[in-house]
Amino acid sequence: MKNLTNTQLYLRLLSYVKPYWRVFAASIVGTAVAAATEPLLPALLKPMLDGTFVHKDAFVIHWAPLIIILIFLVRGIAGFVATYAINWVGNKVVMDLRGEMFRKLLTLPTHFYDNHATGNLISKLTFDVTQVTAAATSVVTVTIRDSIIIVGLLGWLIYLDWKLTLLSLVVTPLVAGVIYTINKRLRNSSRDSQRAMGNITQVIEESVAAHKVVKLFGGQRYEDQRFEVETNGMRRQAMKQAAAAAANVPLVQLVAAFALAVVIYLATQQAKTDETTVGGFLSFVAAMLMLTAPIKRLTSVSEQMQRGLAAAESVFDLIDTVSETDKGTV
Repeated sequence: MKNLTNTQLYLRLLSYVKPYWRVFAASIVGTAVAAATEPLLPALLKPMLDGTFVHKDAFVIHWAPLIIILIFLVRGIAGFVATYAINWVGNKVVMDLRGEMFRKLLTLPTHFYDNHATGNLISKLTFDVTQVTAAATSVVTVTIRDSIIIVGLLGWLIYLDWKLTLLSLVVTPLVAGVIYTINKRLRNSSRDSQRAMGNITQVIEESVAAHKVVKLFGGQRYEDQRFEVETNGMRRQAMKQAAAAAANVPLVQLVAAFALAVVIYLATQQAKTDETTVGGFLSFVAAMLMLTAPIKRLTSVSEQMQRGLAAAESVFDLIDTVSETDKGTV
């Protein structure tokens, strides 16, 4: 397989989603509807608090609880549709990729099998292909959902106080730097992890297939040591991924927490001078706090994306292998 850029690799991966675009579109619509309800909650806080506790507005007092129930009902239905549909598409993509990989294996020449470990080939069909699912489907819907939520919440924050909102966006370059650095580490460790899984599968396949020879020559200890070395290698790669993924979210949240602390301090100073109402202040703080969840999910998405792209390289490498030419007539 020729070296593809991340964009080319991802577009090729999405081509396997194309036959199921209707179900995929239903998932995106459900995701968008569920995401659109998120900014409504902090937006309701301002009129609800000011209308009930300050102005004693009878309309707000009676209708606010019903509106909240309606928001969560719509979110629940849309969220179910989105989750079910995206899982359906993801499993279809895995099935199609596995079928294409298996059909390719049936056409490959003998020297290909001589040069490739059986365990690695099995690992490609059983392990690598499952890592592709999230990158092809879930990453798209999560990105759309959280982008809508972030835009909606930022829109509400700008409406309430554009100066404080712009101040909070100063941390964006720092967050982007953290994500970029960790993404590179995740991609490399994902490749190593897939190779390690192939080695484990190879040791198991050889030990099981040659179990009589192992017993005959007393090779149990040797095989056990081989297996321990490979599984320990897999464990080390898994811990590298875990360390990078675990550091990703706390670092982003720490940077965001500093911005939030400054914003809350300035907002309280405005409250002292009656520049904002109680409802406006709580609505602003609530929207700021709600921003951390989608930002956290978006930063976590990079882990799934890098793992999926690394797996896609392995899958397409097999699919693109040149088949054996059959010029026979009998």
